[in-house]
Amino acid sequence: MQNQELNPDKEQQEKETVPNETDIKAENSAQNDENATSANPEDAEAKIKELNEKYLRLYSEFDNYRKRTIKERSELIKTAGEEVFKAVLPVIDDFERAIKANETTEDISSVKQGIQLIYNKFKNTVQQKGLVPFVSIGETFNPDTMEAITYIPASEDSQKGKVIDEAEKGYILGEKVIRYAKVIIAQ
Repeated sequence: MQNQELNPDKEQQEKETVPNETDIKAENSAQNDENATSANPEDAEAKIKELNEKYLRLYSEFDNYRKRTIKERSELIKTAGEEVFKAVLPVIDDFERAIKANETTEDISSVKQGIQLIYNKFKNTVQQKGLVPFVSIGETFNPDTMEAITYIPASEDSQKGKVIDEAEKGYILGEKVIRYAKVIIAQ
């Protein structure tokens, strides 16, 4: 009987030492994982190196783009007024000719007429470039386009809050006010 009793223990021990299918599959997957991790560090290092190179290229491209745009912007700022100055040069030439002609002329009316012609030419030139004066006299005070320099008593109730006089004209370039009109307001 002891033999029989030993036999079940032996059977249990043999069962424990003999691998079953589940144990074999688990063991195989563990070996595959070990093989994969032993091959993976090299692949992982290669992948990291590749991603690092891509990152460096992308960073370099962005840095070059940033430097190029800064350079273009500074050049644009330096030459932004070039068109305006080219348009104004003929007016400067007219002023120089008028000054030279005024040295020898005795006729004041021709000097006045010459100055008026140059003024009109200059005014048309800047208007072609988008600089336009805006009307403020007789308008209701608008703090978005006007600057009140003083208030005077209104002679009529209808004049209250309106611009009576203008010390300096206001100008708009495109849709932006570049100089506020300095005005006197009736109160």
